[in-house]
Amino acid sequence: MWSDFEREVMAQAIAEAKRGRPSPNPRVGAALVRDGEIIALGHHARAGEAHAEVDAIRNAAGSVEGATLYVTLEPCNHHGRTGPCTEAILETGIGRVVIGCRDPAPHVPGGIERLKNGGVQVDVGLLEQECTALVADFAKHIKTGLPHVTLKAAVTLDGKIATRTGDSKWITGEAARTEAHRLRDECDAILVGVGTVLADDPALTVRHVSGQDPLRVVLDADLRTPTSAAVLGSSGGSEAGAIIFHAPDADLTRSEALRGAGAELIAVPRHARGVDVASVLRVLGQRDVVRLLVEGGAQVHGTFLDLGLADRAAIFIAPRVLGDANAISFAAGSGVESIERAWRLVRTEVRSVGSDWLVTGDFERTQ
Repeated sequence: MWSDFEREVMAQAIAEAKRGRPSPNPRVGAALVRDGEIIALGHHARAGEAHAEVDAIRNAAGSVEGATLYVTLEPCNHHGRTGPCTEAILETGIGRVVIGCRDPAPHVPGGIERLKNGGVQVDVGLLEQECTALVADFAKHIKTGLPHVTLKAAVTLDGKIATRTGDSKWITGEAARTEAHRLRDECDAILVGVGTVLADDPALTVRHVSGQDPLRVVLDADLRTPTSAAVLGSSGGSEAGAIIFHAPDADLTRSEALRGAGAELIAVPRHARGVDVASVLRVLGQRDVVRLLVEGGAQVHGTFLDLGLADRAAIFIAPRVLGDANAISFAAGSGVESIERAWRLVRTEVRSVGSDWLVTGDFERTQ
């Protein structure tokens, strides 16, 4: 049904979409084609700014009447921070619209129907799987109110994130570490447990690449985070902010000092392993955190897996072997008793990053 040229055009629209940082809106890209040539590209850069369709129309040199618009997501048909993209399309006389996937938002009136009623030819489903994956985070957030959660780690070939003494610098090479910072730039918030703060004192900022620091989140049931921790605003040098989630019965005598160091403190119910992660996700979702990157450590990764709260994995694998049963594993949860019930990754991609590999995919479990 689709030509190689059309697939290439939509692939360029997808690449264009990834340039944006529009949370809590979805990432969307668009391309305008006339006479077999791309005449303009566009993307949704920030919430409140022009949507991808309008951006592409503005980037075109002259009239777009009769052109074909390729867009990764169904054009919006409602008034929000901006006007309906369907109206912009109809006003410019675009003759055909090719859509990657339908809008997953249950409250959104049909953009496809509006375009068809306006005399525009509409075709749906070009690179649908790739376009659907592009808005998986938005789809989860809009349907559940929760962030889309990616577990990220650097591991050895035998699945270890640190030696038995806690040494983890550096498992992977410089290229992988640079790519990890690019992943940070793509997320709205980054989360670690207090154990990681105490062991590594990470700043959780974006370095090595040009980008924007995410909100920093620490799970710390008993408020053990030092006031000098790099993750806190006053010492981390970031304006992104830092939240410490703690249990209601934590020793609050340290709360004033932690707030003075730049932390916001939020109490959530206590869990057997610390704080209730589900409650943490609800709070973050209410604050429009759509993309959450979880950088561990092992107990935190294990908790997310045990509770079924992890959506995706981004695992950097280094060609190293520790060979130590007491070294720290990627996830230290309750686990499963059979291979059949193990979590597995689907829709996986594996690519080399310097001397290491990056494995990404969506979590799926056979019940």
